[in-house]
Amino acid sequence: MKLPQGFRTAGISAGLKRSGRRDLGLIASDGPLAWAMVSTTNVVYAANVARNRELHATGRPVRALIINSGNANCATGQQGIDDNLRMAAAAAQQLDISDVDEVLTSSTGVIGVRMPIDRIEAAQAELQADLASDSSAFAAAILTTDLVFKQEEVELPGGARIVGVAKGSGMIHPNMATMLAYVMTDAKIPQEQLRVLWRDVADRSFNQVTVDGDTSPNDAAFVFSSGRLDCDLAALHEGLLRVAQGLARRIARDGEGAGKLLTVQVSSAASDEDARAAARTVAGSPLVKAAAHGNDPNWGRILVALGRSGAVFDPAQVRIDVQGVTVYEGAPQPFDSAATSELLRQDEVLFSIDLGAGSGSGNAWGCDLTAEYVRINADYTT
Repeated sequence: MKLPQGFRTAGISAGLKRSGRRDLGLIASDGPLAWAMVSTTNVVYAANVARNRELHATGRPVRALIINSGNANCATGQQGIDDNLRMAAAAAQQLDISDVDEVLTSSTGVIGVRMPIDRIEAAQAELQADLASDSSAFAAAILTTDLVFKQEEVELPGGARIVGVAKGSGMIHPNMATMLAYVMTDAKIPQEQLRVLWRDVADRSFNQVTVDGDTSPNDAAFVFSSGRLDCDLAALHEGLLRVAQGLARRIARDGEGAGKLLTVQVSSAASDEDARAAARTVAGSPLVKAAAHGNDPNWGRILVALGRSGAVFDPAQVRIDVQGVTVYEGAPQPFDSAATSELLRQDEVLFSIDLGAGSGSGNAWGCDLTAEYVRINADYTT
């Protein structure tokens, strides 16, 4: 995808993956970038997450971000901290950025293995030479077990653009971020406003996607603004949400071993927070996910998942629709089980839930649970 004004990205193979596929990526700008970040709530977190949080707290703009895939550089002690800083310094030197604190870092891959920093340092000239105004090579370089690229774009009134790139297939669960995402825009917005918007966007998108109930120690979602074009704030907010939710859906659809995308829509909740909690719980239920894989319209699993979500409701007021078929409305409803099972064979499955408790609403995205998920993760490091 064509990048917004002020951005270039790159993606090359630095020999970090045994497959030889692209494994080193770069986002660079010719000027300062306003930015915001949300990151994992796991108390185990990687060196890059710790450093990025410290830089985020300063409120200073940045100029670049470098990411490696194939190695998480997590739980690697002081050596991992040092290697993370060396990666940032190598990119800063090659880009002629005098302050290393203007370069952020990301890593994704296997936990507990030292990062091959020498290969990353040696690849900097090639990485910079690959910089282009298209996101495709970068989108490839950040992948691990992903099967497809994950990119979204929106053009705003007045010409400003938003382009998002993400990776994520396993170890995906709220909160926060549940994967790696990088969203770039040339819309002009003060950094503090951008940070307020980004937290809301993340809560309504990346925090609503689940694959397997595990939260990575490297999760983070970034947004960067080069500030080239004026833009209405409400339009920018809506555009960021569209891009982020599009990326969230792509991550859920590409869940490890997934056969179908699950969308859970909750309405008439006591609050938006209740609706999001209810949707997340249903989307993340192993029993619901297994039923979806087996094309089983077992609405009892959905109702019970709602009951442990923390949302406030009266079961007698709840309505559950599976692929548009009402299966429960305060009591079991008559429906054609075989026909509904056939509807569940589609690539995308929709569970619509009315809690009958208020005006709150929210969505979540997940995938079915398959034997292929077990195979992928049984063989992950071997």
